Amino acid sequence: MEIKKVGVVGAGTMGNGIAQVFAQSGFSVVLNDVSDAILDRALAAIGGSMDRMIKKEKMTAADKDAALKRITKSKDLKALADCDIVIEAIIEDFGTKKKMFQDLDAVCKAGAILASNTSSISITKLAACTKRPQNVIGMHFMNPVPMMALAEIVRGIATSDETFKAVDDLAKKVGKTPVETNDYPGFVSNRVLMPMINEACYTLMEGVATRDAIDTVMKLGMAHPMGPLQLADLIGLDVCLSIMEVLYEGFSDSKYRPCPLLKKMVAAGYLGRKTKRGFYTYE
Repeated sequence: MEIKKVGVVGAGTMGNGIAQVFAQSGFSVVLNDVSDAILDRALAAIGGSMDRMIKKEKMTAADKDAALKRITKSKDLKALADCDIVIEAIIEDFGTKKKMFQDLDAVCKAGAILASNTSSISITKLAACTKRPQNVIGMHFMNPVPMMALAEIVRGIATSDETFKAVDDLAKKVGKTPVETNDYPGFVSNRVLMPMINEACYTLMEGVATRDAIDTVMKLGMAHPMGPLQLADLIGLDVCLSIMEVLYEGFSDSKYRPCPLLKKMVAAGYLGRKTKRGFYTYE
């Protein structure tokens, strides 16, 4: 499989980061979302990210202009019809993703790969919603996508070796380090990370230590670049809760039970950086 044209569905934080790394690497990119306003914000975010790279002398202004010209914005899924791979990066909800994969399966050309950036939802279940399960795979990037080196490449039960190799090679072409995982709840990254964040929430809820104390212990004692509560705010508390619910449902094990404090904060709309308030407050 030779991949030249890439579709990205969902122009939020992850989607615009994915579009950026592919455009910077020379690929033609179709970035899809439901409104011009969302797409314009995404392109502005991509431009701002590239401006920061220019200041750090990691790219030139000419590189930026060339990369932006490789991105086409679209509100119509039919614009993805001739893409060689489409990467879904929409809301972390199975029902919504299922509908998207059915729609993509209907419009994308035969043999095109359908990949999901999901952080925990079953690739096997998503593949079963299509008529091309052998061409469905997980391609889980980390946030912020332009900065983070890892890409979890997740095999569903029906993912073909050819599809895996094409996506593994593709990740390398955009400067990522691909790591193969099999399709179990949370894969590797979030099966390990989210219980730590969840336990930090319990530790705060039970009054074991303050917010700052918990984060300081993990930063200074465990050499983490940021504390688990800071990281939860960066990821989004709603995303953390969603992943914990997938783990809890998938394993039926009480060690994955979402912390009541996490659930309460999400119910209150305190989702972290994106709402200017989570465990911390933001300007």
